[in-house]
Amino acid sequence: MRVRDDGGVGEVTAPPQHLVFAYYITGHGFGHATRALEVVRHLVAAGHDVHVVTAAPEFVFTTEITSPCLHIRKVLLDCGAVQADALTVDRLASLEKYHQTAVVPRESILKTEVEWLNSIKADLVVSDVVPVACRAAADAGIRSVCVTNFSWDFIYAEYVVVAGHHHRSIVWQIAEDYSHCEFLLRLPGYCPMPAFRDVIDVPLVVRRLHKSRSEVRKELGIADDVKVVIFNFGGQPAGWELKKEWLPDGWLCLVCGASNTQELPPNFIKLAKDAYTPDLMAASDCMLGKIGYGTVSEALAYKLPFVFVRRDYFNEEPFLRNMLEHYQCGIEMIRRDLLTGHWKPYLLRAITLQPCYDGPINGGEVAAHILQDTAVGKKYISGKLSGARRLRDAIVLGYQLQRAPGRDVGIPDWYSLSEKETGVRPAHTSHDMNGSSESSFEDFEILHGDMQGLSDTMSFLKSLSGLAGNDPRSPEKQTRERAAASVLFDWEEEIYVARAPGRLDVMGGIADYSGSLVLQMPIREACHVAVQRSDPTKQKQWKHTQARQLANGGAVPVLQIVSFGSELSNRAPTFDMDLSDFMDGDKPISYDKAKEYFSLDPSQKWAAYVAGTIFVLMTELRVRFTDSMSILASSSVPEGKGVSSSASVEVASMSAIAAAYGLNIAPRELALLCQKVENRVVGAPCGVMDQMTSACGEANKLLAMVCQPAEVKELVTIPTHIRFWGLDSGIRHSVGGTDYGSVRVGTYMGRKMIKCAASDILSESLSSCVPMQSGDPNPEEYEEHGVDLLKSEASMEYLCNLPPHRYEAVYAKDIPEVITGAAFLEKYGDHNDAVTQVDPKRSYCVKAPTRHPIYENFRVEAFKSLLTAAKTDEQLSALGELVYQCHYSYNACGLGSDGTDRLVNLVQEIQHRKTSRGGGPSLFGAKITGGGSGGSVCVIGKNCLRSSEEIFEIQRRYKAATGYLPIVFEGSSPGAGKFGYLKIRRRSA
Repeated sequence: MRVRDDGGVGEVTAPPQHLVFAYYITGHGFGHATRALEVVRHLVAAGHDVHVVTAAPEFVFTTEITSPCLHIRKVLLDCGAVQADALTVDRLASLEKYHQTAVVPRESILKTEVEWLNSIKADLVVSDVVPVACRAAADAGIRSVCVTNFSWDFIYAEYVVVAGHHHRSIVWQIAEDYSHCEFLLRLPGYCPMPAFRDVIDVPLVVRRLHKSRSEVRKELGIADDVKVVIFNFGGQPAGWELKKEWLPDGWLCLVCGASNTQELPPNFIKLAKDAYTPDLMAASDCMLGKIGYGTVSEALAYKLPFVFVRRDYFNEEPFLRNMLEHYQCGIEMIRRDLLTGHWKPYLLRAITLQPCYDGPINGGEVAAHILQDTAVGKKYISGKLSGARRLRDAIVLGYQLQRAPGRDVGIPDWYSLSEKETGVRPAHTSHDMNGSSESSFEDFEILHGDMQGLSDTMSFLKSLSGLAGNDPRSPEKQTRERAAASVLFDWEEEIYVARAPGRLDVMGGIADYSGSLVLQMPIREACHVAVQRSDPTKQKQWKHTQARQLANGGAVPVLQIVSFGSELSNRAPTFDMDLSDFMDGDKPISYDKAKEYFSLDPSQKWAAYVAGTIFVLMTELRVRFTDSMSILASSSVPEGKGVSSSASVEVASMSAIAAAYGLNIAPRELALLCQKVENRVVGAPCGVMDQMTSACGEANKLLAMVCQPAEVKELVTIPTHIRFWGLDSGIRHSVGGTDYGSVRVGTYMGRKMIKCAASDILSESLSSCVPMQSGDPNPEEYEEHGVDLLKSEASMEYLCNLPPHRYEAVYAKDIPEVITGAAFLEKYGDHNDAVTQVDPKRSYCVKAPTRHPIYENFRVEAFKSLLTAAKTDEQLSALGELVYQCHYSYNACGLGSDGTDRLVNLVQEIQHRKTSRGGGPSLFGAKITGGGSGGSVCVIGKNCLRSSEEIFEIQRRYKAATGYLPIVFEGSSPGAGKFGYLKIRRRSA
């Protein structure tokens, strides 16, 4: 058999024998079943027996294939990606379900599958793309081949980075299972697949058409001149309410997967569950749905314009989306517009597209021939090691390859050769935004402010200059974010730029919300935000924004935001809204409604950190924004590393907006307002130290702040012989995460218990006291029971005001280790925290979270005092010991992680080892930072060459153990208040 260059098949020799195929199909979506169907159909047509192992409905196969050679075995051997809704993957649930589905019963699965494969006398195992099938085939002595456009080790790899490395064994096991596969038949639109080294590319696999466009329309009673959109969100009914006015006049919508009880308007037609989708797609004028291989391949094959809504956290999507757009077949719809029915501009634009995919679509036939020849012994791959014999750390490889195309694995030409089109670049080039190397910040006149010699600010202005010289009509492909940003500003008008750094939590951490003293260092990495205000009638607008304005009957103030680096985080690069959405009549909407507004579309929830600053200014300062606003945000503070990327975005955004609107807001007040953004709009229960450091910090100084609520005590100059580093563990951190929130709840529970206990003791003391007579010899006896002290503890607002000795002497014995939410609420009522809630069904640790801030405040006070002590190794040892104590207290609260523990242990090993150089240690302590549960560690050491060498050694050793090379944060920079703002305007030619 020979596969021609055009994808056709020539010189096909009939097989000398009847063959038996075992075809395993993953338990994820209809797309896998529908493409497998086409391969199976050709194998059955050739007279072979095919045993399909699947969890998909039988009708997918039996409506297309009626043959005794087709055998369906209903078994679920993997779970794919678990979806929280039709458009959002639940990453942690996906890993946990895979663990229960495929890991726990693994030995039983292998035994069963080997016995079954031997019982049917299978000649070849085909997997799309069930990992354990490849291992079972090897155990049974049968060859196996995978057919797919993605593999689960790549998909799960990033989930592990987010969910924690304790799931890493899942990815390793999957990659090892794939290594037993002989080779991969790779479908177009493929992702990097690190576990496969031997690859054969095949054409698109699509289902054939049964009926013509006119036949289908005649059966449905639809005239040829009626425009039809097919609503296709896969096999998972969305349950959304659909309304008549959402379609353009005269249009009809065919709805796939509607529930039996769902009522539809007259211009929507409910399709049968087993409707043959390819015929319906070919009879439609465009499709509205989510991206998957099945929908994309058939849209391309039948040249159907595809209006797609981004699916969050599924790593296959960017690759298929790029292929759609490459062949002029796709338009992205914002999820908010989907849910609110703003469909018309997208549908009208879709029918103007001219899809141009002209590649072969006979992948099912080609794959069937290759599988047939492989089953009779033909070797397609010779003299090569198959599979992942040289396995790398698939976790990190998968995570990085999505962001760095062209490294180590094959990526389609249309992907790797069009980097500007796809927008996927290495994560470290956050300010290198495709600006011309010849462009210069000197293209702008600085009307106010000073760059203060900051290289990142210079780079940001260069990137703006590159945008200013860009022609959006240029035939050269661009990143989505860059194309959107190029029409964001009127370059002849003033633009305001603010800068806010991230922070390294040196001491204090989660004790901030309990009122502790904290010591924070603003880091070198920062977020830049550019803001321009404009008259609503003159603002440059994106096409769908213009369409919405026309539909609403005129120009209203509009907010448009572009976030650079969005493709690196698998989120939407743009956000827009009418500013009137924030208003209910003449008053702002509630915080709860604002939070709900940004929660509608997880891929755009990032916009809450930027647009939320506008809402807080409207709510708290009663600012009314009658102008339109354009905002560009670009941050080099990496997300999920525990260095306060969110605070830097909030502070930079509010600072730039305040400058543009002439609002005089002091840095401290601005930080408190930004905390409201995070607490009330985003919904993350953080304290205020992040925003305070970003707003009020100064370079090479520790911000010493008492968080009651935010009193800057002083700026402590870092002694020249001491240095701090941040080391990223690679485990994603979020203060919105469950662990952080539950520890905060436990802390506030402990505070309530102490206050109640103090009140009880106070009542007993007062009732036992005899009123004093004027002649009593000892009036101090009245204070025998510390009445004033008990009064202050009974009314205590901040837990950190309780000294450790009082906690141990009076209260510690009565604080439980754990309590259920229901038991707490029944005995104490509320825990009195405005930003968290007690879940009656959960159990909360109380003792460790209560103890931590009481002792942490004491440790921070001691640390601050020691900084000014004599410059000796004893000083550094004492400082390091306090840092270690903080780390282990975090762990006691349940906020540790394997990665951060490993980094701290490496610091300890290097600190205490005996070296041939002699002399004392250079590193003295390390601790987890910020909200914990991953993120970064802070390391303290001598400011010398040797300590820097040891930090790099830790980097290398950590990578050797985990596969992940930690980011090193070193250096400092000014906070937003110290930076001020720049007012710039492009120089006239």
